[in-house]
Amino acid sequence: IGHPEIFPLVFTTKTQEIFNCRVDEDVTEENCFKLIKKEDIIQDLKTRATISDFHPVKKVVLEYPGEELLVVFDAKFQYGQNFYFVASEEAKENLLKPPETAEEKDDDKEEENREETLEVHPYKPPVHKPWVSLGSEKEVEEESVKDTATKIKYMISRVRRKFGAPITFTDKNASHVKDSYVECTSYQDKTFSIKMLEKDVGVQMVPKVREASTQTKWTYPKNAATQYFPRQLSNEEKEESLSSEKLKEFLTSVHLRMEIALQQNEIMNAFFDDWKALAEDESSSGGKPDVYLKAYQSLTDLRYLKDRTISCICWHPTIYGIIAVSARVWLSYEEQVNLSDKSLLQQSVILFWSFFDPIHPQLMLECPEDIYCFQFSPSDPNIIAGGCINGQVVLWDISQHEEKLQNAKTVADGIKVTAVNMVNASILNILQYIYMSLRKNGTEPPLVRYCAVSSIQDSHKKPVTDIHWLPDYFEDNRMGATFENRAEICVQLVTCSPDCSILFWDIPATKLPEQPSSEKVKEEEIFCMPPDVPDTFKHLDLCWKPLIKINLRKSDTNTEYSPVRISLKELHYHYKTSEKVQSLNTLEVPAKDNPYTEMSTPSSKNLKVLENISTDFFVGTEDGEIVYSNWKMEIDSDSAKPHTQKYTIHTETINTLQRSPFFKDVVLSVGGQNFAIWKEGVTNGPILQSSCSAGRYTAGQWSLTRPGVFFIGRDDGNIDIWDLLRKTHEPSHFQNISESMITFISPWIASPKQHFLAVSDGLGVLHVLEICQTLSHPSRNEHANVLDYFEREVKYLKYCEQEFQEYQEFQ
Repeated sequence: IGHPEIFPLVFTTKTQEIFNCRVDEDVTEENCFKLIKKEDIIQDLKTRATISDFHPVKKVVLEYPGEELLVVFDAKFQYGQNFYFVASEEAKENLLKPPETAEEKDDDKEEENREETLEVHPYKPPVHKPWVSLGSEKEVEEESVKDTATKIKYMISRVRRKFGAPITFTDKNASHVKDSYVECTSYQDKTFSIKMLEKDVGVQMVPKVREASTQTKWTYPKNAATQYFPRQLSNEEKEESLSSEKLKEFLTSVHLRMEIALQQNEIMNAFFDDWKALAEDESSSGGKPDVYLKAYQSLTDLRYLKDRTISCICWHPTIYGIIAVSARVWLSYEEQVNLSDKSLLQQSVILFWSFFDPIHPQLMLECPEDIYCFQFSPSDPNIIAGGCINGQVVLWDISQHEEKLQNAKTVADGIKVTAVNMVNASILNILQYIYMSLRKNGTEPPLVRYCAVSSIQDSHKKPVTDIHWLPDYFEDNRMGATFENRAEICVQLVTCSPDCSILFWDIPATKLPEQPSSEKVKEEEIFCMPPDVPDTFKHLDLCWKPLIKINLRKSDTNTEYSPVRISLKELHYHYKTSEKVQSLNTLEVPAKDNPYTEMSTPSSKNLKVLENISTDFFVGTEDGEIVYSNWKMEIDSDSAKPHTQKYTIHTETINTLQRSPFFKDVVLSVGGQNFAIWKEGVTNGPILQSSCSAGRYTAGQWSLTRPGVFFIGRDDGNIDIWDLLRKTHEPSHFQNISESMITFISPWIASPKQHFLAVSDGLGVLHVLEICQTLSHPSRNEHANVLDYFEREVKYLKYCEQEFQEYQEFQ
């Protein structure tokens, strides 16, 4: 302590043997010094490395200036260890040669004085030497006392008049007090019990009013005019100015600043309003945005949806909160054939639900077979067309029940759930109890029978997997030519099926010719329609035939494609509001003036041929192929054989083929373990293709409000939310909806602030989810940014194709 040049060390027995400094043999308490060569210590450090006893002072040893180091045996453990190491030459000399004592010095001086009595030495003043610190100041600082706690100050005061006042004491007998104990109890000091008086004081500020006036000095106006003209320089002056050194120095000085300014103008928009974009920036850059699908309602039916899968979902176009679903039995083709008789025991219906009564269906549509897909008519939402699993096309008219759907109540009339031990009852028992009460009270929803069904011989031979209404501004004839539709009513359908055919259906509004009364009576006796079935399409029932049939054949082989999804470019229509709907069954006009008569005649010369109508379409097949073709046919054969383009991207059946609501030429296809985005006119392939996922993609749907967002359903019950402006290699968000696979997805805009997403699963449950604001409201310039992204991908595809062609030519 206090000697920084001394380093205590622990020498083990092995170290003592190596350096010959064994205790009580080589070194003792009287002979405690041992000189060790620096080279031997360095060699020991290299040999034994970290286990060497000199390793803690390795740096000191390497920096030691001398060749031999002094090691001292510390028998009394003065420095805490059995040995200590001296790290300076001066300290080593002091230890090996200690200074002489004072008595010895006096004796030596006396002897010198005796010998040299005659010699006189001149006086030498002491020389000032710098102070060398040996560590004593640290000891002083450690031993000194310092105040660490803050001192508390007390001030004791007394009234001035009590200074020097006499004090009178009294005596009190201790025996007069119980237990001979006198207690000094606390009492309230009157000094601090002064009541404060309150006084109401009102103050009003009145500004001082001062009248003042001023008058500008008016001068007599007079007219004044001036004129300027540009300074014209001659050619010699221009050349002299351009070649002058002053202009060159100016351009050199501002060149860098101008270049930086031009770069900044290219990088950022100087006129961008940061305040308007502040709300968007907070949600996008201030952390993770609040993205979610909030559960709104869950709908199911124990009778009609038990052991069934929801195959299609359609929102009512004009009535708020009405949603329709169809269901089918999820069986293979062999199971469908074997259980065809058993399937007849369970009635097939389309259920209409309302948000205001999520337990009881509001309406049921009777179906001849399980419905695979159905659609509301864009011209009249009361007309519904559906495709059956046996290949027939069915039409319904629900105009008689439109008022019931509009006046749907929150609680069904006549249903009162009593307290039957609801605490321990399961959801299934509660629903069964409600269903039994519903049947007991006789308030079962009305069952609407279909108006017309297509002919079995002329229908599809396999299930109708996709159905669409053609727009109301054109219609096709039997030759595939497009004509104008003057009635502006959707009267044609297009369906596809795995039986390798695409059928176009026409709904003529012509009446059947009048028959004799005797034959009419016989016909009514034979074909007796139920009284509650509308006669809207009575003339089509069981005799309805397709207008056009298209068979897509493969160019390389003689086989045909099996389409399961179809997407036409002209299918961008908007549903009309209920006030402007013109129903099909209200067109009661004479046959000669009926517009359907003219439109159903292909050779009519009064109809204008529409040349700008696109007849190209995409088809998704059962084998996972994407086919691009045209439905215009030649007259030389009964069925069309158009030129087709095939793309093999998916490994399984296509379950979604939908065009973007914002871009007519952009199509989303989903099937198997991946999805792809196509652009019409690009023949190189998809502009975006996802990687293969671990599970299967079972459904897909574009967002109705954001151009770059779409939803993908998976077989594990999750929904992937893709945002092309954030990520293109993986979904930006995902959310679990059900334990079973997702079978169908359908979005709906209820209001500008309320957006819904209907999702069905394999258990027959319909989940209605509310879309959050982040997913429903587009960001600034999102449409332009998504369009720019698609254009960049198209350019990249063309560049890759060009590079590939050049590579082939080089080879």
